[in-house]
Amino acid sequence: MGRGKIVIQRIDNSTSRQVTFSKRRSGLLKKAKELAILCDAEVGLVVFSSTGKLHEFANTSMKSVIERYNKSKEEHHQLLNPASEVKFWQREAASLREQLQNLQEDHRKFMGEELSGLSVNDLQNLENQMKMSLRVVQMKKEQILKDEIQELNRKGNLIHQENMELYKKVNLIHQENMELYKKVYGARDMNGANRNSFLPIGFGIREDLHVPIHLQLSQPQQQNYETPERATKLG
Repeated sequence: MGRGKIVIQRIDNSTSRQVTFSKRRSGLLKKAKELAILCDAEVGLVVFSSTGKLHEFANTSMKSVIERYNKSKEEHHQLLNPASEVKFWQREAASLREQLQNLQEDHRKFMGEELSGLSVNDLQNLENQMKMSLRVVQMKKEQILKDEIQELNRKGNLIHQENMELYKKVNLIHQENMELYKKVYGARDMNGANRNSFLPIGFGIREDLHVPIHLQLSQPQQQNYETPERATKLG
């Protein structure tokens, strides 16, 4: 049989009340530990018994949990108050300006500026950071170049395959044209040979009737005619 439903109210018997407190306290502490481990939460638990005895649990430290709680509560109250909200955002703006100033200083140092106030150790650390950054940039550049080369090789292989396919198609078309040429002009040559065998020598029938005939007049030859005066002299 299942357990009956327990009525949530104060237990009058002090012995039963103490036993129940001990059991429920152990279960509550167990759940708090599981919540902190499973959910990566910062948990703080404080329990006072009816006799005034303190029982607590914190996965980090109770002091840090209480300080974080007070800070969060204070910020929450500040956001509810308009004047406090203005002060809160002013502090946030000041913090962001400070972060920006630090980043600008670091950038100038990486550019080789404003190095007069740095010690040898600071300069060595800066040099190591720049070497590491340069190594990362070079590795990234080499990776990009390798990817581009692989992509170009892949495109080149595809173009080469397409050229080979086109070359095969051209050769096939050329062979088909040669076969057609042999069939057409080979039959014409055979018919022309049979017809010309019955004709006298020097006569023939032109097979290419559709080919136009081009005629060209030859230039008259120049002849030397003597002038009448020279003929009279010779006579």
